[in-house]
Amino acid sequence: MVDMQRHARHLVLPQVGLEGQKKLAEAKVFVVGAGGLGSPVLLYLAAAGIGTIGIIDDDRVDISNLQRQVLHRTEDVGRFKVESAKEQLLALDPNLTIVEHEERLNPENVIDLFTGWDIVVDGTDNIPTRYLIDDACHLLSIPWVYGSIHRFEGQVSFFSTKENRRYRDLFPEAPPASALQNCAEAGVFGVLPGVIGSIQATEVIKYIVGMESSLIGRLLLYDAESMTMQSLRFDALDTAPDITDLSTVQRLFDDPTYCIPRLQQVEKHEVSAETMMQSITVPELKSKQQGGWNPFIIDVRSDQELEQVRLSIFDLHVIHDVANTASDDIPQDRDVVVMCRSGMRSQMAIMLLDQSGIDSTRLFNLTGGIMAWAQIAPEDIVHG
Repeated sequence: MVDMQRHARHLVLPQVGLEGQKKLAEAKVFVVGAGGLGSPVLLYLAAAGIGTIGIIDDDRVDISNLQRQVLHRTEDVGRFKVESAKEQLLALDPNLTIVEHEERLNPENVIDLFTGWDIVVDGTDNIPTRYLIDDACHLLSIPWVYGSIHRFEGQVSFFSTKENRRYRDLFPEAPPASALQNCAEAGVFGVLPGVIGSIQATEVIKYIVGMESSLIGRLLLYDAESMTMQSLRFDALDTAPDITDLSTVQRLFDDPTYCIPRLQQVEKHEVSAETMMQSITVPELKSKQQGGWNPFIIDVRSDQELEQVRLSIFDLHVIHDVANTASDDIPQDRDVVVMCRSGMRSQMAIMLLDQSGIDSTRLFNLTGGIMAWAQIAPEDIVHG
């Protein structure tokens, strides 16, 4: 039943109206994580009148969370986040049904947990779980909304098997755990999750009321520091793995390096503020080239991807996971720009090049990869 007074501002919108609000009241949305992204997502879904909201999180509220996880309060420190979240959401609208799961999403429980829900929202902070969401939603044909935050930057996209767009189209393979940082290590601008989570909630609500999603086949990139936003279009990737079960993602969960705190991984790969991975955007790269900069450009995508689309001029092609084998082919007197499809596999390649002895101050990761280059400077791209 629709609360006419509560949702009056929705009811006057032609795109929502009474029928749309009824759809929201009947919808079932599952949110993975009740932290930085989950907080604004859950608050706005509840405020919008989503009838049934599922939450999974095994973490407890910490005082350091409150800088960005606005769903929780100081008096909630020490409580399970799902408990705190449920209390706050029901305080906002007591008519909601909140289904909480005080556990961690994993390959053993994901199918049972996701079955029967209309859409899933990603509020995670780790790579294996994100691939798990993608594979499980693909197997169940459930759409999901992706969100990611790092320092001052955020990403959002909408994935749907029915629309032939998956997370693996953007990021076919996971980077090594030692190349990643969590919020505690890298820091995060407190209001950033609010922006990204609100966009995620927007896409969920639009989907439920029947509005066309703006982010299917698009990756939205937001930079709070420069206050810029860009959108990169992407197509289904022919080389994306054919997922028929969860065995592929299970290997990520079986990899102990994803579970070991990074401080314990230092012996394997030393990372410091001085050697943090550098990135560069396509406009920045082209501007520097016009000023005389002549970087050595390495494409680390697969052979099949290279055949489909490539730069008209680049210096070296090597598959990302064996990039260290090409260290002898890199000139010692030039900076190095490493690129892949969207900017993730190139991070792994840079880590391997760093380990092989290439000075990390010479290595730059191309933000957005060849997708960004194709949109910003299509004249530099060769197809087929």
